[in-house]
Amino acid sequence: QVQLVESGGGSVQAGGSLRLSCAASGIFNINTMGWYRQAPGKQRELVAGISSSGGNTNYADSVKGRFTISRDNAKNTVYLELNSLKPEDTAVYYCNMRTIVKDYWGQGTQVTVSS
Repeated sequence: QVQLVESGGGSVQAGGSLRLSCAASGIFNINTMGWYRQAPGKQRELVAGISSSGGNTNYADSVKGRFTISRDNAKNTVYLELNSLKPEDTAVYYCNMRTIVKDYWGQGTQVTVSS
């Protein structure tokens, strides 16, 4: 049974930090992993991605220098460290794991940043 379980969301004040985790089970040969977010009334957007080896990462311009993506292949887990949070980072964050045949999505975790 395939499962992606996200954790780590919550409510923080501007300038605060959070760490999101997404652990997969039942998925094999995961290639890229990533985090997306969707704010109310907006389209889902890519926040950060990481290659299969972890050697290559990419970030949305709006989060560069503040967010860090990492992965632990032994645990089939991807992380997102969120620092210097801003109110505009408020959104539901979704993890994504990609194999050559299918994309898998987490259930989403809410991040709320107050000013």
